[in-house]
Amino acid sequence: MTATTQQFGLSAIGQIFIRARDLDRAVRFYRDTLGMQFLFQAPPKMAFFQCGATTVLLGVPEAPELDHPASLVYYLVPDIAAAHTTLRGRGVEFITEPHLVHRAADYELWLADFRDTEGNVLALMMRKPRA
Repeated sequence: MTATTQQFGLSAIGQIFIRARDLDRAVRFYRDTLGMQFLFQAPPKMAFFQCGATTVLLGVPEAPELDHPASLVYYLVPDIAAAHTTLRGRGVEFITEPHLVHRAADYELWLADFRDTEGNVLALMMRKPRA
């Protein structure tokens, strides 16, 4: 190994693909229910959203091996209780309520899992500073 390959490490996510079977329904959920910034739609199979520095691509699978629920996407929020209340009020189906999963020296990690309209499992994540 060279010094260059030893220093290499993935450190940013540029785009995440999330499978959608009904693209119009998925766009409404991510734009209207989750309130994500809609960028554009590339008919007939793709729609793009901005989430911080990451682009989220909703897409109709072009091959059978891509037609499966997405990997979990964790959305970092500043207040998990408020985000949970807001999304539940918008009809989001939560699998788990906000709950503590880890206590680090300087923060607590809280999660709450939910499903989108396409059956993908997503999660809210909060790093609550410890007093």
